[in-house]
Amino acid sequence: MATLDNANPTILSASQLPTRQAKLAPRKGPESRYNDIVFAKPSYLAQPFCGQDAVAWPRTSDWHDEFADEAIDEQEIYDLISTISDPEHPVSLGQLSVINLCDIHITPSPSLGAPEPNTIVQVRVEITPTITHCSLATVIGLGVRVRLEKALPPNYRVDVTCKENSHNQDDQVNKQLGDKERVAAALENDTLKGVLDKMLETCA
Repeated sequence: MATLDNANPTILSASQLPTRQAKLAPRKGPESRYNDIVFAKPSYLAQPFCGQDAVAWPRTSDWHDEFADEAIDEQEIYDLISTISDPEHPVSLGQLSVINLCDIHITPSPSLGAPEPNTIVQVRVEITPTITHCSLATVIGLGVRVRLEKALPPNYRVDVTCKENSHNQDDQVNKQLGDKERVAAALENDTLKGVLDKMLETCA
């Protein structure tokens, strides 16, 4: 059996991983200033013209939540990639803290609302190998990139790098992950493709 790079990694339990426990409150901003007026129940549906319960009128927040497009945010990106299996250990990248919510960056910010279909959205993910001499950092980065490129809309661009000072050769790893030709060539390697497929089996 091959020697593991890190035979004793710190493993988080599922309850320690970030999750969206409750639905986010509707955003408040200038664009919603007149919602109460615009979406108010018309006077002709009120008494004395109609009975009190004659017509159910939707609340503004319910209407907005039901029909408004929502931007893909950092938590959704985390949910897509944190369940990827580590190539050495039978646990997820989230449990090993290789993937962390604070290391996911989206431009333009999801707080600005859903982008137009032709707007290029940049997703940057910084991975943190469990040890600074991890020999599988490039493979892990490829797994993250493949997962996001398959799951996200075509206007999303993915950039995966090692977090600064998290790897002895982070410049070399980042150069490999950022070179499209190298990535394409690596994905044509049957052995590597088998490793990546195994890593992505645990993704929903």
